[in-house]
Amino acid sequence: MAHKKAGGSSRNGRDSAGKRLGVKLYGGQAVKSGCIIVTQRGTKMLPGRNVLVSRDHSIQAVADGVVKFDRKAEGRVMVSVDPRPVAAPVAAE
Repeated sequence: MAHKKAGGSSRNGRDSAGKRLGVKLYGGQAVKSGCIIVTQRGTKMLPGRNVLVSRDHSIQAVADGVVKFDRKAEGRVMVSVDPRPVAAPVAAE
């Protein structure tokens, strides 16, 4: 009779789901007040004008306008919103 010795259990084989971090709206894109522009862990990107930092360090717009990214002297990126009237999106027909 053929027998196979039982294999031991593995201590690997686990992984957590991705957290979907990163830039959600890019420079030049229209943004409405309250929309999240960047999700991040810690303040990798800094807040500029017309944006605020949430409790989880996400950066979101506080005014309608256009997203703008600026690089500071230290190499950090500053996210801001230029307040401009945002046209309503045109529905596809």
